[in-house]
Amino acid sequence: MVHLEAFRVGIAGCAVVSGFVLNGLTAWWLLRLVSRNNPPLYRAYRAWAIGGSILIVLLTAAAGGYLTYLGLRDPRRLPDALSVIVATVMILLPFAVSLAARRWFGIGGIIPVEEPAGKERSPRRSGGSLRSRT
Repeated sequence: MVHLEAFRVGIAGCAVVSGFVLNGLTAWWLLRLVSRNNPPLYRAYRAWAIGGSILIVLLTAAAGGYLTYLGLRDPRRLPDALSVIVATVMILLPFAVSLAARRWFGIGGIIPVEEPAGKERSPRRSGGSLRSRT
């Protein structure tokens, strides 16, 4: 456990980067969803929505990294319960937000069961490909 301090900093840094990526992609998807489903409201509060999203992503990523750093302080108690709980919450948070947003906007669950109206596939022609075989 000689290198625990460097390991702590490295793992906490990875937790911050992971929080930025996962929560940032979820926030970007959520902003896109709101802008598509309610354009007038999004246009009116665009700066506030983007600023709030950035603040939430920064705070959650920083909190995840800091709590992970704190959880790795005792070399005799590894893996620490705090680190495991924080890692689990940080991984599940983007999925929970995405699932809640999908339900809120009426998209459904994670796996769509039916094609939306107007998106039905056209029947295939039995002729095969456009290239002719010779």
